[in-house]
Amino acid sequence: MELTFSSASSTAWLSRLLVIFSLLIFKTTALIKLPPNEMVTGVMAFGDSIVDPGNNNNLPTLIKSNFPPYGQDFEGGVPTGRFCNGKVPSDFIAKELGIKDTVPAYLDPNLKPQDLITGVSFASGGSGYDSLTAQLVSVISMPAQLDHFREYIAKLKQLVGEERTKFILAKNLYLVVAGSDDLANTYFVLRARKLQYDIPAYTDLMLNSATHFLKELYGLGARRIGVFSTPPIGCVPSQRTLSGGIERGCANDYNVAARSFNKKLYAALNSLGTSMPDGRFVYVDIYNPLFDLIKNPGEYGFEVADKGCCGFGYYEVAILCNKWSPTTCTNVSKYIFWDSYHPTENAYRALLRPLLPKYVSKFF
Repeated sequence: MELTFSSASSTAWLSRLLVIFSLLIFKTTALIKLPPNEMVTGVMAFGDSIVDPGNNNNLPTLIKSNFPPYGQDFEGGVPTGRFCNGKVPSDFIAKELGIKDTVPAYLDPNLKPQDLITGVSFASGGSGYDSLTAQLVSVISMPAQLDHFREYIAKLKQLVGEERTKFILAKNLYLVVAGSDDLANTYFVLRARKLQYDIPAYTDLMLNSATHFLKELYGLGARRIGVFSTPPIGCVPSQRTLSGGIERGCANDYNVAARSFNKKLYAALNSLGTSMPDGRFVYVDIYNPLFDLIKNPGEYGFEVADKGCCGFGYYEVAILCNKWSPTTCTNVSKYIFWDSYHPTENAYRALLRPLLPKYVSKFF
C-alpha cells in the first residue's frame, strides 16, 4: 500500500485528523473500563489462523479460507479469509475496547491509512513458533510477520510522524496467538519434528522461538503484549478423529503437550515482565476456559462439541471446509467448532467476554 500526499502540510493535517478521529472513537464506544488516564490506541495481532483475517488470501498455500461457507455470518456474508463463520478474537477484543469493529489484515489491498493507527493483523493461518511450521505449508513465518511490522512502522511514521508513532506503538495492545499448529501439525500429524525431539525438547524449541519473538517485538516499541496459551488441541474435531480412538474422545497426548508448553510459556512471560522495563507480558489462559466449554457445552448454550458445523456429515479429518462442496449444519449457534479445527464466532464470544475484564488491568 502506497501512502503519498501532495505536500507536507496536507500530511500533517491528515495525521492529526486521523489520530483525533481514532481517539474520539475510543472514548465514546469503549465497553471495557480501563484504569484512569489510560488508553489503548489500537489492537495488533500476530500468529496463526485464530487471528488471521485474510493475510493468506494471496499466498501460494492451501491454508486459506477466502471462499464460502467461511464468512457466512460476517458482515455482508463475505468470506474475508477469516477461519470462521464470522468474527475472530482480535475483532472481538478491538470491539470491546471501543477501537473498531474488526481488525483487518495488514496485506489487505483495500487497507485504509487510519487502520494503521487503530490496528492491523499480521497473523498467517498455519504459522507457528517453530520456523518449520510455516515453511511446511508455505505461509508467513513469525519472523516474517515481524518484518511486516517493521514495514508497518515505517508507514506509520510517514503518516503521523516519529513521536506520535512511538506513542501509538507503546499504547497499542498486541496479541500473540501461536503454538497449536506447531504441536498439532508439525509435531503430531506431519511428524516433521517427532524423530528429532521428544515433547519436553520440542516445547523447549517452541519456547525459545517464542521468547525471541517477544523480545524482538518489545525492541520495536511494543509494551502491552498478551500471549494466548496453546488450546486443548487434542479436543478439536480433527484430532479426535485422528488420535481419539473409536469413540473420538480427546487425544490426551496432544493435550499433555499443550499443557507442557503452556507451563513453560507462563514462566517465561513472568521472567520477561520483570526484565523488560515498562513491558507488560501477559499470559492469557485459553486452554482451561476452552476445555471447560468443550466438556460442558450445555452450560454455555451449545449442544455439539466434537464436530464442526462446516463439513457436517463427513469424517472429521480435513481441517478446513470443503471449497468445492460446502456443507454446513442447520444451526451454527449450537456448535462450538465451525470447521474441524476453528471455533465458531459464538464460541469465541462465549470465551472472550468473561476473559477480557479478567486480564485487561494486567496491561497497565
